[in-house]
Amino acid sequence: MRVGKTVGKLINVYRRGYFHLECEGNRMAAPVFEEFDPANDCDCPGCTHWRRVLPYSPHAQERRRPAARLRSWLRPSGGTPMAVIVAAATSAALGAGHAAPALAAPYAPPSPGIPTGGESSTPQGHQAPLYGRSGKAAESTGAPTVPATTRTEIINRAKKWVDAQVPYSMTSYWSDGYRQDCSGYVSMAWGLPGNEWTGSLGQYATPISKEELQPGDILLFHNPENPEKGSHVVIFGGWTDYTLTYYIAYEQTPPHTRRQATPYAYWSNSDRYLAHRYKGLAADTAGAQPSMSADPKPVTPYPGAAYFGPGANNKYVTQLGQMLVARGARPYYTSGPGPQWSDADRRATRAFQLAQGWKGGAADGLPGPQTWELLVSGKGRSVPAAGVTGAAGPPARSSHGVQGYPGRALFRPGADNEYVTRLGEQLVKKGFGKHYTTGPGPRWGEADRRNVEAFQRSQGWRGGAADGLPGPETWRRLFF
Repeated sequence: MRVGKTVGKLINVYRRGYFHLECEGNRMAAPVFEEFDPANDCDCPGCTHWRRVLPYSPHAQERRRPAARLRSWLRPSGGTPMAVIVAAATSAALGAGHAAPALAAPYAPPSPGIPTGGESSTPQGHQAPLYGRSGKAAESTGAPTVPATTRTEIINRAKKWVDAQVPYSMTSYWSDGYRQDCSGYVSMAWGLPGNEWTGSLGQYATPISKEELQPGDILLFHNPENPEKGSHVVIFGGWTDYTLTYYIAYEQTPPHTRRQATPYAYWSNSDRYLAHRYKGLAADTAGAQPSMSADPKPVTPYPGAAYFGPGANNKYVTQLGQMLVARGARPYYTSGPGPQWSDADRRATRAFQLAQGWKGGAADGLPGPQTWELLVSGKGRSVPAAGVTGAAGPPARSSHGVQGYPGRALFRPGADNEYVTRLGEQLVKKGFGKHYTTGPGPRWGEADRRNVEAFQRSQGWRGGAADGLPGPETWRRLFF
């Protein structure tokens, strides 16, 4: 009878969601139930135990109230934990004298992310020293310094987090000691002696103009009135083409570090991002600064005419296409560039050759040593936008009679293809990207549909003509 009352009382309290469990040594005493959470400084053995085993939990409320963590195990859908507690209470009520098994810690931080505890609620942490693998702060070595580094070193460090897909976190530190948010990422790439935030990174840099931007510089937006509203920083990786409208951004953002073509200056609050250059910048060992193209890369020698033309399939065809796209030849490619030589490669190459003023056999669409040299060095004239559909010949028309339009089937829920990305990027360029919270991608979503609808309405269309699904006429007005 006594056992039934004890278990019944436990179940009743479980339903109400309040309990406080005390442990004495290795023996489990009868549970003491209270209708309030224990105080922060509760010194009962149970609370003392949980404060000891969970010192670095990222959940601040649960860290202050160990009993609240235990209570979270008792969700109505979790039958097993309830059974464990009921069994423990039954055993205690019967006077069981055997030792109770220790409860396992419910949270173990994933390595190498190291939760720190005590971070602010802003989108980024404030200034903090580097952290080691143990999760404890390293001792400060004095006033912050400005270590010397090169552009190549900055970009290479930035790429390491991209390759590792470091998860975004305001309260965790990666194995190199830097906080896993946007300002911690820049602190890491610049090799700073500690973790800075958007409000302090400016002291390590000098403001520059848009035209002066080079790989390793940053675009910084700090909102001093309210840092929680949009403050962010990204690393500039180079312009994607000569128009200086898109650049490669290295940034730490949910869900993890990414490298992505981004409209200048950013997707949101664009007019508030300011260009800065690191004060400790040193010349690269080769003595030359990285190219203004997307990333600093070693110059590839001309491989030979045999690697280009009908039937060619190799990495140099891909590299050629990428260089041509960076010099204004994107409209010639409906997909790729890729390793298989195509007529798009020929027409794009010829357009670049014609832009240099070459004629006849010198502009045959097959890259020779001089064409290759101009492309890899970033020299010569880029393909003019006005000449895309003229000198090199128009791109192939689709069955709808509109250049490049792939058909309605590629813009539907569940669609995932390169044309969705291309559509989104063009919408952003035209000023109709406000519904994107992140960059346009290949997967069709509601943001794409709403941006297309906004563009259609700007044309004066209403009703079914402004349904957010791009038809041939929408495509023609966007791209031509």
